[in-house]
Amino acid sequence: MLSLDQNFSMMIFPLFFVAFFLLCMGIIQYSNVRKKNKEMINKIKRGGFDDGAVNYDKNSSASSKKSINPFAAFFSLFSKKSSNKDLSDPGEMKIKFLRAGLQWENAESAFWGAKLCLPLFFVGCFILSRIFIFKVMADPMTVSITVLLGLFGFYLPEIWLKQKTDKRKEILFKGLPDALDLLLVCVEAGMGLDSAMNRVGQELRLTYPDLSREFSLMNLEMRAGKMRQDALRNLARRTGIDEMASLVTLLIQTDKFGTSVGSALKVFSDSFRTKRFQKAEEIAAKLPVNILFPLILFIFPSLFVVILGPAAITIYNNIILK
Repeated sequence: MLSLDQNFSMMIFPLFFVAFFLLCMGIIQYSNVRKKNKEMINKIKRGGFDDGAVNYDKNSSASSKKSINPFAAFFSLFSKKSSNKDLSDPGEMKIKFLRAGLQWENAESAFWGAKLCLPLFFVGCFILSRIFIFKVMADPMTVSITVLLGLFGFYLPEIWLKQKTDKRKEILFKGLPDALDLLLVCVEAGMGLDSAMNRVGQELRLTYPDLSREFSLMNLEMRAGKMRQDALRNLARRTGIDEMASLVTLLIQTDKFGTSVGSALKVFSDSFRTKRFQKAEEIAAKLPVNILFPLILFIFPSLFVVILGPAAITIYNNIILK
């Protein structure tokens, strides 16, 4: 049994960290809200979106970058070689963040900062708790748990990034059939391919915002002077979906050889629906195997208790007790 002082110390230590974390989050949130309110007040004072407001926005963004720079500059030392701020021609490391939907500038610096800070946080909390609460210094169990916590904190951002990427790929895959249908309708209505893809991006803004954002970014690249083939290839790289890569290859080949875009989209749409149907059949075929282990572990023991329980009680009362 633990004494009252030990129980009190075990409660105070985690509560102290929780309170400190909440205090930091509250200060950051309050500063952000205060900063946004000041920006809105200055915009209203300067007359909305005139030149003064634009200059103020530039100055405020520059000052905010200066305030973030000490932390971002330190963490960006780990990602300087692989970092590329151009979203239209990203590097290999930047592609991972774009496929996860992280398009803000300091995403890579924050990622490496998390990989550096989380192991230190987990290991520090564990060591402090072992020293001040359990009064244990260095022992083999402490060393092994410290190493495991450090590895867990180091790989936790990568696990989170992979889960976020897989979830976004699934969302894009679900929205691709509707995008194909809309694109086919727009092309058959007489619109050009660029106008059709722009219209598809606008129509999908509410239902599939991630897919709409990708089409909008592709249209912005073409407006900025990038060739259509390069913009389409960047679209396939940012999404990371095999079906999108096949669609991009189809559109590039259609544009190159001058064939009908509508007929090519019809064939691709039919093949894509067939592939989706086959994937659904594959998932349905795997269901019996997936249900087998829960059936054995949870349902069969309950059935055995219900069926054999009364018989076992009767045998025990009539044979064993007599």
